[in-house]
Amino acid sequence: MIPVIMSGGSGTRLWPLSRKNKPKQFLTLFGDNTMFQETLKRLEGVPDLQAPIVVCNKDHRFMVAEQLHELNVENSDIILEPIGRNTAPALAIASLQALALGEDPVLLVLAADHEIKDLPAFRMAIETAKSQAEAGFLVTFGIVPTEPNTGYGYIQADEKAQTSKVKAFVEKPNLVTATQYVDSGDYYWNSGMFMFKASSLIAELDKYSPSILVSCRDALSKGTQDLDFVRLDEKSFAACPSGSIDCAVMERTDKAVVVPLNAGWSDVGSWSSLWECVGQDSNNNALHGDVMVDAVTDSYVHSEHRLVSVIGLDHVVVVETADAVMVASKDSAQNVKSIVNRLIEEKRTEAENHRLCYRPWGHYDSVDAGERFQVKRITVNPGASLSLQMHHHRAEHWIVVAGTAEVTCGDKVMLLSENESTYIPLGTKHRLSNPGKTLLKMIEVQSGEYLGEDDIIRFEDEYRRS
Repeated sequence: MIPVIMSGGSGTRLWPLSRKNKPKQFLTLFGDNTMFQETLKRLEGVPDLQAPIVVCNKDHRFMVAEQLHELNVENSDIILEPIGRNTAPALAIASLQALALGEDPVLLVLAADHEIKDLPAFRMAIETAKSQAEAGFLVTFGIVPTEPNTGYGYIQADEKAQTSKVKAFVEKPNLVTATQYVDSGDYYWNSGMFMFKASSLIAELDKYSPSILVSCRDALSKGTQDLDFVRLDEKSFAACPSGSIDCAVMERTDKAVVVPLNAGWSDVGSWSSLWECVGQDSNNNALHGDVMVDAVTDSYVHSEHRLVSVIGLDHVVVVETADAVMVASKDSAQNVKSIVNRLIEEKRTEAENHRLCYRPWGHYDSVDAGERFQVKRITVNPGASLSLQMHHHRAEHWIVVAGTAEVTCGDKVMLLSENESTYIPLGTKHRLSNPGKTLLKMIEVQSGEYLGEDDIIRFEDEYRRS
């Protein structure tokens, strides 16, 4: 059995923590591991598992690779989507890739950003589903509802049983209808988790959505293998119709079965659901970081960088990051997407990036900026190297704070130690490397008429970025 981890989401409903270039699946919202890592760790103990297939946005590839490396997960296939096309093309590509390995494995499809608390119940449901998948059925995991929630789609089961034929998939209902569904006991929340043999999904796609399958075959066959990554052909994948696996196959096939799952599941799709998932104190408050509250109840308060104090408020969400603060009533926090849309319209960087930006070689933190200057803290991992590059519009001053830097500047190559510095003139080819065994920490001062990240001309890059 191969886990297929779907990791293409942008997680804007948890802004400002979750952003386009580091969405919620890559955040440590519960404990020491990210949600992506927890998705893999909860599979420990499941028998006969092979290395996972991960389907992700191409811009997240190095975060995926690094977080797999931290778990010592090797030999995985990381499929890079050049453009979002929803779940049907993503699962078609994953199935085709699995079949290309020369076998016909069972695929366990999981979202990278869900929370599941009862692991024994989860593993028992996997065992039940596997026998159905091996028999050629397409299994969907239906969450036993705890309330008439209008935020989920529903699955109607043909009968109350450990496994049942799917009678219908239902879009998100109104409250009255959702209440009727829950009271009947015949409906489950649609979790977006599946299990099937790779060949079974391909056969049903060929029957019900052949245009998706044709485009995906083309995108994969014309793609390339790059390091740990499977790069799809962008033109072929862009031509693929966009659609969910529910609409493309599950609502139309006669092979859909549902396995009930009652395991403390949440899609963590809003601040209210995150509040429900984490521990709460005697006042029903969930507090994270350097937080002080007085006369506050039923609230979620999250601090990343500084003291946050909240006084005399109930039922609120307060989230602080290095560059943004959000305050909302818990009932209105789901409307945060409207703020994200405004940030995008105004081309503000807070919609996409945190102040701390991760790169395959390390990370940088933009600590100050003004007219014609910018100051960054740069951290380079041991043995890592930035690309050989040049800027048309800015010069740079580098000061080593800790570690050793190997600097290429034009035709010169030099070593700089702690408290030493150098100057990179505008228009000069240069490269920064860390030849040591400890982190290299530097201060970079940029000056010039334009300081955007797109003013980079790369000549050589070991990470094969354009």
